[in-house]
Order: sequence, then structure tokens, then C-alpha cells
Amino acid sequence: MSFLSPAVYDYRRAKLDRMMDDNGLAGVVILGADFFQFFSNFHVDVLTWERPIALIIPREGEPVAILNALSTHHIGFARDRGSLWTADVNYYCEFPLGQADRRNAKNFLEQLTDKIGELGLSSGTVGIDTGAGWLTKVQESHPGLHVKTLAPEFRSLRWIKHDEEIQIMQDMGELSDWMQDHYREGIRPGRLVHELDYSIATKTFEEAANRFPGENFELRFFTLSGPSSSSPHGDTGQAGARIAKGDGIVNILIPRLNGVTIENERTYFCGQPSDLQKRAFEAARLANQAAIDQLVAGNPVSSVDEEPRRIFTEHGFAENIMHRTGHGMGLIGHEFPEDMAFNNRPLMVNEVYSAEPGIYLPGVGGFRFDDSVVISENGPRVLTNAPKDLNSQTIN
Repeated sequence: MSFLSPAVYDYRRAKLDRMMDDNGLAGVVILGADFFQFFSNFHVDVLTWERPIALIIPREGEPVAILNALSTHHIGFARDRGSLWTADVNYYCEFPLGQADRRNAKNFLEQLTDKIGELGLSSGTVGIDTGAGWLTKVQESHPGLHVKTLAPEFRSLRWIKHDEEIQIMQDMGELSDWMQDHYREGIRPGRLVHELDYSIATKTFEEAANRFPGENFELRFFTLSGPSSSSPHGDTGQAGARIAKGDGIVNILIPRLNGVTIENERTYFCGQPSDLQKRAFEAARLANQAAIDQLVAGNPVSSVDEEPRRIFTEHGFAENIMHRTGHGMGLIGHEFPEDMAFNNRPLMVNEVYSAEPGIYLPGVGGFRFDDSVVISENGPRVLTNAPKDLNSQTIN
């Protein structure tokens, strides 16, 4: 199975312990869903504004989780298959308990307050990953508790990936290339864009069932065809949209397995492209390769954005750039760092990035290639290898 093993927890915990030591913390309290999963390996199944959660990790000791009772059996499934990293899980109910119900009647805040006291954190300093709202309330009962919001420090823990994460990313890269091959076969004039997307998604879920039975496979996938692709995320009016002859097409494939995500995006043509489309396609292809070439340990993060912009400018498309070149990849699609264009720190081995420079021409369409790339000791390691040449991407 591809579920991340306890070795990944040990790797992440060691980095967290160093962060706690560097900031003089007695522990941390995780309140956001993403970092909860990052340190527990549990796929959070609630919206935290509605049903709050907490993962309390003391510097000396094991984590303690507090979840809504809705998650009880989900935790049971995770524990049974051996994918859960947190042994001590507590639940609160969002309804009054009857006389025969022996579960803990205390609400989330009461349990959070109790656990912080029981773990010896009530007179120490704890770090949090997000807003301090709940901890501010806890401080009413524990006035000696000090809270530090350490969002940048937490985010840095997700930069460098464990080998198991990279292996899952490679598996997802191969599956996404399989998707692109089938997608190419499905392009034809007059086809409903949504029907194409869902037909490929159906095939992909069948393929994932064969490759990863019993695992947590998720898929975000959509197509933008023709002028609507000039908006990077679409025109929000795709119902009834059909592929037309001459359209440029941009697809967005974001598979996720067991909490690990990659991206794979390609530009196609339905029929022969115009000269302008060819020029924009080639500029996007060259910019994508330039981004990949910069993904070398020691280069500034910002160089990955700078070189593609230079190429677009040389080809006359400077004013058609609408977004930065990419972002970190990992637990979720858009990972850290998210500020590539302004981040001058050196790239590090085993970081993973999207390389997705794009240009967008009103009335014509978008032109973007997106690859997921590992920064290896030997240079860029591209995980997504579907074709990008004009001949392969032109469907007649």
C-alpha cells in the first residue's frame, strides 16, 4: 500500500521538534485541517469552522487529538488499516447526550482546555498554525499560557519531502500521463467539454482502483476550450460548452493519493492552429522548459519565475502573463512556497514544484504546460512526461 508509513511521521516530528526548540515552545496546537493531516496522517472529514479539531503535540510526549464524534468510525477505519499516526484520539458531541450515553459530554473548548492542562502546557508557550481564536478562550482558564502564531515556520516544515512522498508523486505522475494519453484520444469537434472530462475521470477511477485498491485516491480534473481558456481558471459558464474546430484546449489534472498531490497540464489543438496559436504554444513550451531547467538545488526560488517571464517577453507576450510560474507541491495542490516570484532563498534537494508558466490571449485562449518536478541531487527530475510537442498536441 502507498499510505505513508510511521517513518514519515518520525521525519516530520524531528523537524517539528527542532522548530519547537528554536522558538522556545513547550508544544504546538494544530487547528487547521491540512497540518492536522500532515502530523496525524488522518484525512480530515469536516469543515473546521463548523466542527473544530485540534492536534496537541507536546515537545516531550505523544500527540493528542480532539475531533467531532462524526469522525469516530473514520478514525476506526484508519486505525484498522494502520495508517493513523495518532493513538490518543478524543471526541466531542455536537448534541446533548442522553442518560444512557456514556461518551464525554464536554464540548470542544472544554476538552481542549482540559488536555492543555493535563499535558503540562498551561503555563508554557505553545505554537499554533493558524488564528489564535480558540487558544484565546483557553487562556481564560489558563492565564499562564502563552501563544505564538508561527505560520511561516510551520509552512517551512512542508518544503522538503520524504522519499515515500516522492514515490507516491511518481506513481501519480505516471497515472496522470496515462490520463493525458486517453484524453488525447477523446478530443473531437462538437464534444461536450463536461462529457469529455467525466468520461476520462471515470476511466481514471477504474485505473486507480486497479493500481491502488483500498487506498484514498482523489481527482480534480477539468478542461477549458477555446476563448474560455484565456481565463486560467475558466469563465464559470461551462455548462453546455463544446469543443469547436480550431480551439486551443488546456486541461488541468490534479490527482491525489493518500494525501500527496501532483499536477499535470497540457495544451492541445482541435484541428490545425493559427499562426498566432502556434507562436503562443511554442512560447509556452519554451517557458515551461526554462522553468524546469532552473529547478536545481542552490538556484534562487525566484529564478524559476524569472526565466519563463524573460522568454514570454522575448516572444512578445509580456502583457499576457497572468500568474507566477508555479508553487510548491505536496499535501495539497498549492503548497509552500507560494511566493516564487519574490522568494530568493536557495532551492533545496527533495523539494517538489509545479512548473506552469502560462500566457492568456483574450478571444484566443490560454497556453500552459504544467509539470511536477523534484529537485534531486542530480538536477530536475520531471515526474510528468506526457508529450508537449506541437505535432502530438494537434488533433486532426
